[in-house]
Amino acid sequence: MASRTRPAQRRTEALSRERIVEAAVELLDAAGEGGLTVRALTQRLATGPGTIYWHVGNRGGLLDAATDAVVAAALATEPAGAPGTPQDEIRAIALGLFDAIAGHPWLATQLATQLSRSPWGLVTPRIFESIGRRVRALGVPEGDWFTAASALVHYILGAAGQNAANARVLASDADRAEFLDAASRAWEELDPDDYPFTRAVANQVREHDDREQFLAGIDLILTGVTTLHPPTGQAPAPPAT
Repeated sequence: MASRTRPAQRRTEALSRERIVEAAVELLDAAGEGGLTVRALTQRLATGPGTIYWHVGNRGGLLDAATDAVVAAALATEPAGAPGTPQDEIRAIALGLFDAIAGHPWLATQLATQLSRSPWGLVTPRIFESIGRRVRALGVPEGDWFTAASALVHYILGAAGQNAANARVLASDADRAEFLDAASRAWEELDPDDYPFTRAVANQVREHDDREQFLAGIDLILTGVTTLHPPTGQAPAPPAT
């Protein structure tokens, strides 16, 4: 009798909630949201639907759990040369989310959906808490915490999501270079009276690096936050003239 129960026990242990969520992420990466069904997951794990429902719930629960697992891993990214400043930690978190969204084509849509439709779920508070703690550590007054954290969160998710959407269209670095070159040439040919700025930056479009540009945007926001709310004992910088 004992010899017959051990394999069953091992199978039950192997199909933990963590393994089910991991398999859900694998399915999402391979086939997108349409490919994640309870049936597909049971086939992948060689189990019955009851195990899935017991550990995670229905398909919506699987999507939520997969999103939360990927986001939690991204937010655990540490800055190089720890211990870092709050700015360093925000940059590391931002890049962690940027890379996660780039690496999981379904993630941007799920994050946008959860942020707008269910901000009381697991994912939105997790992201806001991670960014918000660093905003607080910057010395931002409590009355401005939500605004400063929101500016960072919306920039991170928006810019990372747009980058991921572009990457899905452009299958390779060669495709990206060709696309940017075509866009740059088209901007250079615009009417100089109607589009002087766009023509002036056309060459920068051709040469820019997505991750560097993303981090530059983070630095612009952080500079604004720390200028408006300098550390205790420092006076705010005078306005530009």
